[in-house]
Amino acid sequence: MTTLSIIIVVAFVFGYLCIALESVTRVNKAAIALLMCVVCWTLLMMNPGSFYPEIAADSVVHHIAEVIEHHLGDAAGTLFFLMGAMTIVEIVDSNGGFNFVRDALKTRSKRKLLWRVAFMTFFLSAILDNLTTSIVMIMVLRKLVQSRGERLLYAALIIISANSGGAFSPIGDVTTIMLWIKGVITTQGVLTEIFIPSLVSMLIPAAIISLQLKGKFDKEQNLPKSTASQFTKVQRDIIFWLGVGGLVFVPIFKTITHLPPFMGILLVLGILWTTTEIFHYNTSEDDTMAKRVSDIMTKIDLSTIMFFLGILMAVAVLQEIGVLTAMGEGLNEAFSGNYYLINGIIGVLSSVVDNVPLVAGCMGMYPVAEAGPMAVDGIFWQLLAYCAGVGGSMLIIGSAAGVVVMGLEKITFGWYLKNITWIAFVGYLCGILIYWVERMLLF
Repeated sequence: MTTLSIIIVVAFVFGYLCIALESVTRVNKAAIALLMCVVCWTLLMMNPGSFYPEIAADSVVHHIAEVIEHHLGDAAGTLFFLMGAMTIVEIVDSNGGFNFVRDALKTRSKRKLLWRVAFMTFFLSAILDNLTTSIVMIMVLRKLVQSRGERLLYAALIIISANSGGAFSPIGDVTTIMLWIKGVITTQGVLTEIFIPSLVSMLIPAAIISLQLKGKFDKEQNLPKSTASQFTKVQRDIIFWLGVGGLVFVPIFKTITHLPPFMGILLVLGILWTTTEIFHYNTSEDDTMAKRVSDIMTKIDLSTIMFFLGILMAVAVLQEIGVLTAMGEGLNEAFSGNYYLINGIIGVLSSVVDNVPLVAGCMGMYPVAEAGPMAVDGIFWQLLAYCAGVGGSMLIIGSAAGVVVMGLEKITFGWYLKNITWIAFVGYLCGILIYWVERMLLF
């Protein structure tokens, strides 16, 4: 490695540490990611010829501009997909589409509630995303469980279930979205081979946590109906099924048309948006289109979008200077191509630091092969989808779902480490074992 390469890596690592220590520095990780991105690309421009010796000196700047546009185009596909999906969820939620969740979970039995929460979170996160599902489930949970001690156990299971559910769906987690859009995993492949390991990684922790819950709640706690929406129940159901059904349809749309996934998201968003505008014809006069659109857009977490942009573009620099390729070769040599061990370590790392840059880095480190473990839907890529998603459950700061639940329920890092980490780790290892068994039996 050249001196400039080392400086770029140091800048990236320093920015990465600041992101991981966001709770200590109290600086938004999106700001750090954007700074890290610009600093890394600026450092590369200090001596671009050293990284592209085959290109003439007078053409290298133009070449880098094209490289940046190429990486930006790849990142934009992911970002537009996320923005569209987040907007769809906000439209459904703001119009009372998730009211059925509240009714479906009502029960006096503590263990029954735990299993209902686990399965509801697991499957919802596969359709929506683990972050949004966690928020919805925590809001519902607050109305059902008054004891803080018990509610923390349910909240911890929500984190585990959301991450496990997001791992087997191409649209359930940012990392699986990245891998799916990149084309290294397919919808059929990840659903058929990762579903059972992901399910096991949720069932084992749920069974362990259920042992700590006994008896029934003092009284049945009926959840209040939402009064935010002016729509009828039929209209709310239509909005829900258009939104959720549309998200499920996106992979099918991609298979049929071969268009990028964000085009399918935009199609669903357009249909859903048009439907809600039609439903609003008979609402109050001050409920104008401009007001509705602005209210929904303000709920979109743009800082998250900026964070992903900064991370993806910063990782692109490491890819351009050859660092990721060298790291991939080093891991292969160190572990003799044992993809179970390599991905297992990546999963553990994803509980310490954000899994988005880890997966982005892996996509740059390892090329897609025509056949073998590195082929599309090969062992490496499917295990990466599982490990990066489920591994984040081991620490509360290891996933977007964990961070948001931590903030909503004021769960401390120490409590989660002491009571939940080992449970999540057992489920994580069991899922890897099940995947190994699947591979031994099927191939």
